[in-house]
Amino acid sequence: MKKMLFIYNPHAGKAAIKNKLSDIVELFVGVDYEVTIFSTREKRDATKIVKEKGENYDCIVCSGGDGTLNEVVDGLMTLEKRPPCGYMPTGTVNDFASSLKIPKSIMVAAQNVIDGQPFAYDIGSLNNDHFNYVAAFGAFTQVAYETPQSFKNVFGKLAYLMDGAMRLANLESYHVKVSYEGGIVEGRFILGMITNSNSVAGLKGLTGKNVKLNDGLFEVVLVKQPNNAIELQAIINGLLMREHDDIHIYSFRASHIELSSEEEIAWTVDGEYGGTYKEAVIENHREAVEFICPKEKPEKKGLVEKIIEKEIENERAIDKE
Repeated sequence: MKKMLFIYNPHAGKAAIKNKLSDIVELFVGVDYEVTIFSTREKRDATKIVKEKGENYDCIVCSGGDGTLNEVVDGLMTLEKRPPCGYMPTGTVNDFASSLKIPKSIMVAAQNVIDGQPFAYDIGSLNNDHFNYVAAFGAFTQVAYETPQSFKNVFGKLAYLMDGAMRLANLESYHVKVSYEGGIVEGRFILGMITNSNSVAGLKGLTGKNVKLNDGLFEVVLVKQPNNAIELQAIINGLLMREHDDIHIYSFRASHIELSSEEEIAWTVDGEYGGTYKEAVIENHREAVEFICPKEKPEKKGLVEKIIEKEIENERAIDKE
């Protein structure tokens, strides 16, 4: 029998996983997996179990939000032999799942672990701590990890919008020098994002167009400090309209980025607190982890593939609205 390590966060999202746990395990056992179940109780639990036991399994499956998946990947990156990783998103926003078109429905995501195919995905590191899709500093980046889980469970994505709106009047800027393969950028910035994702904070295309998740490059966006409310509105419009040619927004691609600042800056990685630094070195580890994703062109579309396609169509319809 194949061996699976199934890691789940019982508190992610609205704790919906608890009502589906038996069905999920039965599904995996039905295709000859010997399943070991691990429930996280505190931060870094997922990282510890993957470091200690990960190489003993043919597959690791994570159910939780982006923060739980971050812990799993942090553990995987310490292993010489990295088993493929299945993901069942049960968090509030689930940006990572959106980028890889992983279904949001719990049971459909579980079926995808069985029917899907591996995709080698780029992993980032910030001063040797790993991240899956975003490392960021500045405006609104603290909202994700400072908003209480109970508040997220009740209000969902609205919880982030409410908290972010309250911070709008108190934007801080940081003097940062950014070095990368293409040159040097220096100035006062209210926001910096280093990403490998099609979706950040629930917004698709925020970091630019034609994003590739396995090209060894990050999409980097730096937003300069506005001088007045009119300039701030122009910046917001530029980000929302996916147009980065505004004089206040720097946008480029790079695999190695070094940032230095005059003051300590708090970072957010995959929606969680990522440390406070004056010096930050960010590296792209190309195709470092394989995630199980839906097959793009199945030979014969079954029920699962049709459900996945329907979910993707619904998401696109919502984005257009």
